[in-house]
Amino acid sequence: MIKEFKEFISRGNVVDLAVGVIIGGAFSTIVSSLVDDILMPIIGMILGGINFSNLSIQLGDARIMYGAFIQNVIDFLIVAFCVFLFVKFINELSKIGHRHKKEEEHEEVVETELSLLKEIRDELKSKKNK
Repeated sequence: MIKEFKEFISRGNVVDLAVGVIIGGAFSTIVSSLVDDILMPIIGMILGGINFSNLSIQLGDARIMYGAFIQNVIDFLIVAFCVFLFVKFINELSKIGHRHKKEEEHEEVVETELSLLKEIRDELKSKKNK
């Protein structure tokens, strides 16, 4: 079982996933700060000085903090949009790489066909001269 665990941990995918989670956590902190410290105060000013973090409804003993929920939704949307842009960028890089590879393969095929045609031409010339 320990051997299997070591194999599992040493796979590249697990390490890549761990790095992604760590970077994602750090990125989430930055986005939360952007939303809490910059965007929400600006939106609050535009809407007449509303402080979203204090928006709540009191129901009996329960306090529903819908302002914090709004901030978290905005956090999520920004993170989701950034992930979308990142994935789109990676896909475009992948497409460029595939196109470049196809172009190289096409050039190799053309060179091979040209070489074969030259051999056939030379063979036909040599038979004609005999």
